[in-house]
Amino acid sequence: MRGRVASHGDTQASLGNVANIITVVRILLAPVFIWLLLSDAGSDGVLRWVAAALFLVAILTDSVDGFLARRQNLVTDFGKLVDPIADKILVGGALIALSILLELPWWVTIVILVREFGITVFRFIALRDRVIAASIWGKIKTVVQAVAVTVALIPFWTLLGDWVHWVNTGLMTLAVLLTVGSGVEYLVAAARAGRAKPSDGAGAAGSAPRT
Repeated sequence: MRGRVASHGDTQASLGNVANIITVVRILLAPVFIWLLLSDAGSDGVLRWVAAALFLVAILTDSVDGFLARRQNLVTDFGKLVDPIADKILVGGALIALSILLELPWWVTIVILVREFGITVFRFIALRDRVIAASIWGKIKTVVQAVAVTVALIPFWTLLGDWVHWVNTGLMTLAVLLTVGSGVEYLVAAARAGRAKPSDGAGAAGSAPRT
């Protein structure tokens, strides 16, 4: 835990630096908003709105920790490992809660979770000696997932009418297609990289790629 917490410099950054703290706080928000969402039990009351607000705050601060880590030279191996996992915990937790409330088919949640955590495990185990560059589809997938889950969590239908459910369905369908498609693309890229010699710069400090 020794080292720089917030200041810029070339010396060792502490594991407890401000960027990592933000990442950990984002993870800790997951069980809170899930509990609030399940406590609301589909009544679309105050607890539902608070749960949705917490998720929105957590997902919007996604880029803050990475930005601070790069700008202040606070990049650590812990941060590179935990940051992408935080996103998956937030989105995955929301999907599971929505399925428990019977607002989202379980097969959608399972497909997304298998892809997300499967690729993550594959990247850390099978690709330890190289980095597969993030594709534009992986980045788009991350954004669409966040938007789809946010729209599904916020009970806009209580204000705008039932047609909002069709918007929710369309966004979630797009999220599933992009999730599967970008996962296949990533595996193809990994297979190609496996046939090539790993670059000398693989694993250099920086943000973990969006997969």
